[in-house]
Amino acid sequence: MEVDDGSVTNISDDHVKVHFRMDIDEDGWPPASVESLWAVDLGDGTVRLDNTPWFVRGVASGDVIRVQPDDDGVLWAGETVQSSQNCTIRLIVLKDAGSAAARQSVLEVFHRLGTTGEGVERFGMVALDVPPQADLLKIRELLEHGETKEWWHWEEGCVTAAWEATARP
Repeated sequence: MEVDDGSVTNISDDHVKVHFRMDIDEDGWPPASVESLWAVDLGDGTVRLDNTPWFVRGVASGDVIRVQPDDDGVLWAGETVQSSQNCTIRLIVLKDAGSAAARQSVLEVFHRLGTTGEGVERFGMVALDVPPQADLLKIRELLEHGETKEWWHWEEGCVTAAWEATARP
């Protein structure tokens, strides 16, 4: 199964789909072995990711990734050439069973702290793109508080040293 996030609204001719292979764990997560993300083709065998990954680990929006086309012209992701210094944080929204209103509320509260992101009905998920200038400490505190209150579960999909520095010892 492949997850195809076609939710980016400003797709132009220089946008391409980049495919990432993923290992599925014993619990069946992630729910796909391939995720495709929108990216801007930089014309030199690299692309800049242009949306937030739902499942792929270790990459974030804005990262420059080397790509390799297969025999069918499908672009497959390789190494990260340049990190954007953005973080990817994912939440499974538990409040109100992850309803559309609950997901939108989560997006809005984190947006006030400097993030962007989007929600998806399937799995009741929200994926946050956290730029380096966002309030990283307040974002972490809110994530931890919300987990304590059982509003959501969260995971770090891609983090930076600046993000890790906000962790309590």
